[in-house]
Amino acid sequence: MHPPRRQLQTAAWIALILAGMLLSALVAGRIAYSQALQRQAGEASALLAQRAQVIEQHIDRYRIMPAVLSLDPQLRATLANPGDTVQRQRANERLVQLNFANRTSTLTLIDRNGTGLAASNWDQPNSNVGYSYAFRPYFQLAMAAGAGEFYAIGVTTGVPGHFIARAVRDERGGAIGAVAVKVELEDIRSDWSERGDLVLLSDNHGVVFLSAQPLWRYRMLHPLSPAWQRELRDTRQYQSQRLRPVAFDVQREVAGGARVVRLREPRLREPMLWQSLHLAREDWTLHLLRDVTPSIRTAWIARAVAAGAWLLAVAVALLLIQRGRIAALRLRSRQELEKMVEHHAEALRNAQDGLVHAARQASMGEGQSLEHLPQGVSVVDSQLRLVAWNQRYGELFRYPPELLQVGRPIEDLIRFNAKRGLLGADPEDAIKRRLDHLLRGQPYLHERERPDGTVIEIRGNPMPDGGFVTSYADITAYKQAARDLRTLADSLERGIEQRTSDLQAAKGEAERANRSKTRFVAAAVHDLLQPLNAARMYLSSLRRRVDDNEGRELADHIEAALAAQDDILSSLLDISRLESGALEVRRAALPLARVFAAIDSQFRILAQARGLRLHVIATRAVVDSDEVLLRRIVQNFVSNAMQFAPREGRIVLGARRLRDGVRIEVWDSGPGIPENKRELIFEEFQRLDTGIDAPQRGAGLGLAIVRRVARLLGHRVAVRSWPGHGSVFSVELPYATATPATAEPAPSAPPAASRASATADPDSPLRGRSVWVIDDDLHSRQAALHLLGDWGCQADGAASAAEALTRADAQAPPDLLLLDYRLGESTGFELGTQLEAKWKRLPPVVLMSADADPTLRPRAAERDWHFLPKPLKPAALRALASRLLAHGE
Repeated sequence: MHPPRRQLQTAAWIALILAGMLLSALVAGRIAYSQALQRQAGEASALLAQRAQVIEQHIDRYRIMPAVLSLDPQLRATLANPGDTVQRQRANERLVQLNFANRTSTLTLIDRNGTGLAASNWDQPNSNVGYSYAFRPYFQLAMAAGAGEFYAIGVTTGVPGHFIARAVRDERGGAIGAVAVKVELEDIRSDWSERGDLVLLSDNHGVVFLSAQPLWRYRMLHPLSPAWQRELRDTRQYQSQRLRPVAFDVQREVAGGARVVRLREPRLREPMLWQSLHLAREDWTLHLLRDVTPSIRTAWIARAVAAGAWLLAVAVALLLIQRGRIAALRLRSRQELEKMVEHHAEALRNAQDGLVHAARQASMGEGQSLEHLPQGVSVVDSQLRLVAWNQRYGELFRYPPELLQVGRPIEDLIRFNAKRGLLGADPEDAIKRRLDHLLRGQPYLHERERPDGTVIEIRGNPMPDGGFVTSYADITAYKQAARDLRTLADSLERGIEQRTSDLQAAKGEAERANRSKTRFVAAAVHDLLQPLNAARMYLSSLRRRVDDNEGRELADHIEAALAAQDDILSSLLDISRLESGALEVRRAALPLARVFAAIDSQFRILAQARGLRLHVIATRAVVDSDEVLLRRIVQNFVSNAMQFAPREGRIVLGARRLRDGVRIEVWDSGPGIPENKRELIFEEFQRLDTGIDAPQRGAGLGLAIVRRVARLLGHRVAVRSWPGHGSVFSVELPYATATPATAEPAPSAPPAASRASATADPDSPLRGRSVWVIDDDLHSRQAALHLLGDWGCQADGAASAAEALTRADAQAPPDLLLLDYRLGESTGFELGTQLEAKWKRLPPVVLMSADADPTLRPRAAERDWHFLPKPLKPAALRALASRLLAHGE
């Protein structure tokens, strides 16, 4: 009865283990699949954001073009006199020239009735001239609202593109026509198939009009309503293209709006992850379809790992049970062993007595008493003559039979062994020591390794009535095991040392790679900031030449774009410095009033210009922090609040006292942040789709830098939000334990009105003053010379240190020297020393650099120079130059 019952129990245990393994595999696979899909969805969202940014940047390049052309006098004159053929021909040539310079598809001048008067393709068979575009929405919007955009297939060319139109107005402000530019998106589509993903771009009706795979173009993602069908017919958006449907089944919903779908038309074999992103400005939707096979593979791997882990856990449990049983057996065995040890100890004592007794009997002629012993045994009398031995003794030393004779001196046997080399290099000494042991009659223990590798343990004991008994045991196996253990220990130690060395080498290589990456990012940002520096100074000169409001608005947009690009580059550099640990922290006792005053002076005028109310609540708290890094955190909070707060909105900056410190809070009355995105906004390149200034936002790096800087300072950053009512961003700081050091407030930049008046001031200290600009970047140097010329300076430039030294030999020192830090193989500091040797005394020097080296400013201050970072802000440059020349420094 017992065997069948035991078999049933074993089968039940096996079934239970297999069921647990199957269940763990299913659960682990489901969790791993969900997490893998979420990771894929996150990657898809990030990739869509990058693709969307590329699309918006591509279109933004051409949005300004119709606005500029709408101010062109030649095109205005053509619209005012549409019947003048000479004017129309000039307009055609003008549009051809502009189209070639800006690489657009076509440029078209349309009269108030919607008919093309002039075009960049006027001499082509598919010319736009003479055709009516009154039915196109971009023309209708431009005439009604001043600007319009629309994606469609060209009526005359048959080439699809995005049309951007701007109304052309007469002197009374009435719309007399429009100028339209067509932007082709094929260059964007060409790189959509790099990673194997399927990227689609659909219009507001859900019609796919751009894809890297022609099979997907002009497909409907959902059925069109009758109103939408009429609109497509009236606008002839897709001409005669047949719109085919897309059929798919949704298999799973993923967090973040993604879906896992099975496509039936066009048919795809594998399920796909479908993620979408809405482009609010164009009212388009960008889609990305990605194969979910990697997620399925991850789920199967998780199932296998879970099954293995379950089996491992079962094995460990069985091992623990077995160890418990073994422990019980060991306890019982120990008790039995103690009894056995006690028994064998007694037996050993008896055996030793027996050995001596056997030797005594052997000395009396009873040699058979030694044969039962496993060791080789020899017995000598008090005259050191052999009286007894056993067979094992002769086998160990291979004595010839004639040598083993009763009464033979033991010295003869020892010398026989010496002749065979068994006693080492000095046999006489060994013989003497051996005989001395026997004569003294003292117990001894010795090990000897023979030439053949055999190890013999020799034990000697005196007998009570004189004589000596010696036992010889072969312990070669024991010694070999000990040597193997030592070899294994040495091998393990060498392996550990080798792995430690490899880890240290890998760590050093990683640190070198990180430093190389930091240097590369810094150099790249330096080179990218040079053209931005030139563009800002050219823009400052351009402002003085623009009189109408529309031109000033365009200049403001250009300046905002340059500022956004500058912020992105600075943010990338900050992230690189934070990752490499190169960002220096200078903690000190800091009065918050100083930080709040700087924020108030920086943002108050900008807030008023945007129709916002900025309230800064005074505080007397003193905290322990880095002033520059803390100001960067608060600046980012206030800047974000201004982007998202509506007009007539309110922003409050204040400090709330806590038990151990202070919490700085920035409140706004914006649209708020959804709960599922309050953690996401602190990651790189993550932005919200809402906000008043959404088109002017950066790359989504600000809050990521804030979190990293706060971690570096040991401060806690948090956000609370109420959708539809506003948000509050906060940072917590500890109280300072030391007295704050006094610091002079930094001079704030003059407001826009002051800059404008200063530009036109005939009594400016800059007028007629000699200024040298030494910069190896051509665009930066020319822009600076142009800007200084507008301010009334006598400006001169040099492209290298050698050219500057040559001019210094022939010309007198200028009144002011603008000196770039990097001058090819030389530096501004080296050139300044050489110029001082020629002139005996340097004029006031302003050192300029796009490097992020924090030591440049203090090094310049040591020479009594001044420092301005690139890209230069014209207002800051003018204020510093005016102060230096007015004070005669």
